[in-house]
Order: sequence, then structure tokens, then C-alpha cells
Amino acid sequence: MNVKNNTYDGDGKMDIEKLLLDMKKLGERVSALKDSIATEEATKTSLVMPFFQLLGYDVFNPLEFSPEYIADVGIKKGEKVDYAILNNGNPIILVEAKSIKEDLKNHDSQLFRYFGTTTAKFGILTNGNEYRFYTDLEEPNKMDKTPFFSFILTEIKDVQISEIFKFQKENFDVENISKAASDLKYLNFVKEFLTKEVNDPSEEFVKFILGEIYDGIKTKVIIDKFTPVIKRGFRQFIADQVNSKLNAALNTSVSVEEVDSESMIEEETEEKIITTEAEIEAFTTTKLLLKDTIDTSRIFYRDNKSYFNIMVDNSIRKWVLRLYINNSRTFFVINDEEKTTIEIVDVIDIYNYADKIIPIVERYI
Repeated sequence: MNVKNNTYDGDGKMDIEKLLLDMKKLGERVSALKDSIATEEATKTSLVMPFFQLLGYDVFNPLEFSPEYIADVGIKKGEKVDYAILNNGNPIILVEAKSIKEDLKNHDSQLFRYFGTTTAKFGILTNGNEYRFYTDLEEPNKMDKTPFFSFILTEIKDVQISEIFKFQKENFDVENISKAASDLKYLNFVKEFLTKEVNDPSEEFVKFILGEIYDGIKTKVIIDKFTPVIKRGFRQFIADQVNSKLNAALNTSVSVEEVDSESMIEEETEEKIITTEAEIEAFTTTKLLLKDTIDTSRIFYRDNKSYFNIMVDNSIRKWVLRLYINNSRTFFVINDEEKTTIEIVDVIDIYNYADKIIPIVERYI
């Protein structure tokens, strides 16, 4: 099953892009159907089987995609896993499916039991929206307690598609996936750890940083004093990295003056307008959070005397948010019905409001 499909291009790019499009469409299907799906069987039929069809498996061929696969566990006979993907009659992937209504927490025990009784190298636990991929990195033939890869279809990200792509029928290669699984698993652990510490630094982490930058005694008072400084330092560091490495890649397009009839809407004085680093940082942050929603080349900014405007298609009628920075406060207004105002500390905090900004942009797609 590790033979490549000759219709793929040299690096698989075209097929990855198609898979991304297909997965996003399936995510839309999940959103549309989830409230009307009441059972596990309905989840399997309407969501899980279509997912594996997109990966190229013949879900109606029991010699390839076997439902209710028997995986006897010790003296317990007749134990069945929901699906087994087979190669030459041998299971290579076990799939345990739950209802779309179910949280997958504490539902991996069945898959754990089945894993060691078959030749399968990978296990997938899903509720039709969330998918968790397991293998045996810690102990051979014993499924790890934590997945090495997971994603949510309704929140699928471009960077996750390359991993899903490896599980397509024509790309599936046990050795290649196993080699990548370890790095992927622990990379995710690192990202989770850093995300937690950046957002809410632990006392131990603050002590570690202080050990490098502060010579005095690390008392509780000192730790409490430096915790917000370290938190802000991390945010600023991330912002600097975004600005320096992603600004060019995101194909920044700017316009201080309106170039068509819309110019009369926001006419400013002839006083020279200076776009600040913080405003560029806000623009780059906004493009970054929108990269999975819209072609970022359609995102523009226009700097005005009183505020900084971010819009779609360089059209003031499609403005997304307006950023205001003065000596006393920093805030932005989003273009919803209420013209909601959101106070922030740093402009990179805009990234935390994707749930409010993305729906605005979706109106213009």
C-alpha cells in the first residue's frame, strides 16, 4: 500500500491542496449536520465513512475497510473494533468511532485493548469531527496513552493537511509515518507547554527565566513582580518574529491614500501620516489569523489620522477592524452590527479574537 499514485505531481502539492479543500468541505458538512445526528451509527455513516473515502479507501469493500472487525482480547472473544483498514488481509489501522455528541476524553480504552491483539500499527479515535491518531512510540505493540497527532475537521489548518496526506491510501507507508510520529508527538508537547507558559507563566517557569536575567534573590514578591513582565516579553518576542519573518511572506500591500471614488469617505488632512511599527504588527497579526479563511493578498490596510483601518479588497466598504492607539489605551472596533469595541494590552492580542474577526471577513468571501 506504499505505492505512489502516478497522477500525483512531483511533490504532491496539487493533491495536498485538493485534500485541504475536500477536508474543509467535509468540515462544513460536519457543522451543518452535527445538531441533527443523534447516534453513533449515524455519525459513522454520514461523517466517518466520508472522511476515509477522501483518503482513498473503498469503504464498501470489507476486504479493505472492514466494519466490526473482530479483535479478541485475552479470554474475551468476539471483541470488535468499529473498523479495520486492511492490507493483504492484515489490519494496518484500527478505527474506533463515537457519536458526534461524545467528547473523546476517556474513550480510548477500547482502542487501547484492541491495539495489542492485532498487527495494526496505528489506531484512530474519532467522533466524526475530532480525530486522534495513536501508535506505539513508548512501548512496542502497546498503544500510547496520548495521540501523536490530532485535529478537528471544523477547525482544520493548512499545516495539518501534510500529516493527514500521509494516511491517504496511495501514500500510506508504515515506516515513514512511524519515523515522523515521534517528532510530531513531542513537537506538539513542546507547543502545548510553551502556549501554556506564554499565556499563564508558572512559578517554576518564571524562576527559570529569572535565573538568567536577575541576580537577586527570587522571593515570592520578585516572582509576582516579574511574572507579567515575562508574559509581556514573550508576546513581544512572538510579535517581533511575526513581523520580521512573515511580513514579506504575507505579501504586504499597503495604501495610505484611497485610489478611487471611496476616497471621499475617509478623507484626511494633508498632514503626513506615519504608520507605526505597532500598526504594522497589528496588520500582520490579523493576516496571520485569517490565513486559513481568505487569500491574504486580499487583506489591505489604510492608515488614517485617527485610526488604523484593516479591510478586504482595499475597499472601505469591506472594513474588518479599526485600531486605535493613544497614550492612555489601545483598542479596536470590529465591523459587526454592534461595532463592538475590544480593549487590548498589546496589538498581538488581536490574535485572541479570531472568533469575532473571522465571521466579519467571511461576509466578504
